[in-house]
Amino acid sequence: MSHIFAQSVEILTTALTVAGMSYFLVAILAARVFIFSRRTSSLTFAPTLSILKSLKGLDPGMLDAFRSHCRQTYPGAYELCFGVSSLADPAVPAVEQLKREFPTHSITLIECPEQLGNNGKVSTLAQLLPHARYDFLLINDSDITVSASYLSRVMVRFAPAEEQQRPSRPKVGLVTTLYRGRANATLPSRFEAMGIATDFQAGVLLSKMIEGGLHYGLGSTLAVRREALDKIGGLVPLVNYLADDYELGARIDKAGYRVALSDEVVETAIPAYGWRGFIDHQLRWARAVRDSRPWGYAGLIFTHGLAWAILNVMASGISLLSLWLLALSFFLRLSLAMTVGAEVLGDHQVLPNLWLLPVRDLVAMGIWVAGFAGNTIAWRGERFELRNGKLERMGGQAG
Repeated sequence: MSHIFAQSVEILTTALTVAGMSYFLVAILAARVFIFSRRTSSLTFAPTLSILKSLKGLDPGMLDAFRSHCRQTYPGAYELCFGVSSLADPAVPAVEQLKREFPTHSITLIECPEQLGNNGKVSTLAQLLPHARYDFLLINDSDITVSASYLSRVMVRFAPAEEQQRPSRPKVGLVTTLYRGRANATLPSRFEAMGIATDFQAGVLLSKMIEGGLHYGLGSTLAVRREALDKIGGLVPLVNYLADDYELGARIDKAGYRVALSDEVVETAIPAYGWRGFIDHQLRWARAVRDSRPWGYAGLIFTHGLAWAILNVMASGISLLSLWLLALSFFLRLSLAMTVGAEVLGDHQVLPNLWLLPVRDLVAMGIWVAGFAGNTIAWRGERFELRNGKLERMGGQAG
């Protein structure tokens, strides 16, 4: 019986290794399609724009991230609206310093004390929205650092001239961007940055190719027409959702607008995690994806090709075939990492950290399995139950 079980495990891991290699190949193709479609647009479209940022506490590199939004070459007028639940929040001095450094910019700080739902970020954004003056809105996280051409490259996707090139397509309602992570010194921080650059963003590009476009948003950038946001009822309906960025894009897509992916790539700061913080964050991501796209999450079984190849070597007793599959899988995994991480995202941390990929991928497989095993998440020191995409507060504090 034990021999039959061992043989079955060997056959299963062999099949999953081959499936994983197929995934790597298709994901590389999706990245190449994106690279080929990139272009420098000669269109000038710079509508007035309100940038909304919800703040809670100090994130790594936050003030520098704010400064990058003030150093834009954008020819249109734009304002920065920051929201905090309390004026005693540690982020307030950073905004006041920004106002002193950029006195000619329109920068406002607004207290948003109401708790409209369990997602504090969206609750703050919903209260900020009435203070935004313009008909185009851009939401991104407090730790997002951008290039000087960020606003120009994002907003050009709304240009009427771009839509007139293919008049049968729906009007663009939301524009989002890819992102890379800037790791701190800890190993878990580097693991997360590697996962963003070589795994998560590859999945985004693959879903874009397979599904004929994006049908969701990424929190790195959510630029939206106010008319599209009004059509879905604004932000208040999202105040209890964990994956609010996904939900916002999905609702705008269902409302008959198009979600566009900009050529721009932004950067997010990864905290100097310990292992507990890293696992909590990864589980929150995993369970958010599982809840938003359950079949897609189940399909991630095929994305762990390198981990399956390593397990196949052990299951087969280090057979020649398993070693050959491991070598081929490792080569394809490295190719995907370099294509997406280095070429698409311009992440200079990928190359020196490639040696971490096998261990990182085994850890990622463990997180994926754990993602099925419950609905509890830890977020900003509190524990929540995730039910149908919505957060339900639990008693006690997260560790």
